[in-house]
Amino acid sequence: MDYIARQKKLVDRLRQAGLDALLVTYLPNVQYLCGFSGTAGVLLVLVGARSPKLFFYTDGRYTQQAAEQVQGAKVVIAKKSALVEACDRARKAEIEILGFEAGYLSYEIHGQVRTLLGNKVRLKPAGSVIEQLRAIKDSGEIDRIKSAALLASGLLQSALGAVRSGVAENLVAGELEMQARKAGAEKMSFDTIVAAGPRSALPHGRASSQAIPERGFIILDYGVILAGYCSDMTRTVHVGRASAEERRMYAAVLEAQLASIDAVRPGVEAGDVDKAGRERLKKAGFGAFFTHSTGHGVGIEVHESPRLAKDQKQKLEPGMVVTIEPGIYIPGKGGVRIEDMVLVTDSGHEVLTPAAKDLIEL
Repeated sequence: MDYIARQKKLVDRLRQAGLDALLVTYLPNVQYLCGFSGTAGVLLVLVGARSPKLFFYTDGRYTQQAAEQVQGAKVVIAKKSALVEACDRARKAEIEILGFEAGYLSYEIHGQVRTLLGNKVRLKPAGSVIEQLRAIKDSGEIDRIKSAALLASGLLQSALGAVRSGVAENLVAGELEMQARKAGAEKMSFDTIVAAGPRSALPHGRASSQAIPERGFIILDYGVILAGYCSDMTRTVHVGRASAEERRMYAAVLEAQLASIDAVRPGVEAGDVDKAGRERLKKAGFGAFFTHSTGHGVGIEVHESPRLAKDQKQKLEPGMVVTIEPGIYIPGKGGVRIEDMVLVTDSGHEVLTPAAKDLIEL
């Protein structure tokens, strides 16, 4: 990963925003900028008139890990606390304006930072400057995301092999997660969703102790983390013979998903990708049962920018990786969702999750 290039891009944007420095406290952003994947650390970016300086502060538990992982920043093992020493450095650097991550810094910590800096340094929200950089993946990130997506796709058959009437949802999830570990996954991207029968009408029906019924839809939504990057995919299968109405539901979701995938290309607004599939579901009579956005970015985190939702004006750019996941959820009956990861390319798009999408009846 070219962390130095990322840092240079960030510094350019900080200069444009009129910030003398940035205090990075959100750990996924710290990881993106310097490579540290531990659970405690603060990154201080001093813009400087000529050349920037970056300092990474952590505690003694991470001495070795920081030395091995951190690139482009001086590692400081804090004797007090990482936050205190980062603020001390910022104050002594005689900066005027320090940017901070308003979306992640609590009111309490903001107050502590304000006190530590004194009256000569002004705090200013930096907005989503790092998240905007993260939205467009470089070639190394794309390779890692592709590997994670392929690994996840290959787990589907193992999961389906555990599905049968009377088996608890969490046992199916457990089998899938065990196979993921055996295949090399670091962990799951999120709590695995296995929602069967009427529970498939829950968009986020995480695996429970409920037994799989004799017939009905089962939503399998899962992802793995591989080399620090996430994947995310969903397939819906049916236990027993699906009824004509259930087949119509499934066909409507698949048609909507393919329409939204087809809309993915550079320059298209995120809201138009959402609209392409949503209109298909409305035409089929299921519009009221699609209750969430069409998709989201994926990278170090499973939910990143951009957001593919109604009226979102952000334009897609090459290098973005998004999910396309329309669904139908009918309370008391069941639901269907189909989800793929899609890379925005220079000329269009590339689907990264190759698992089949024909309706499977078990």
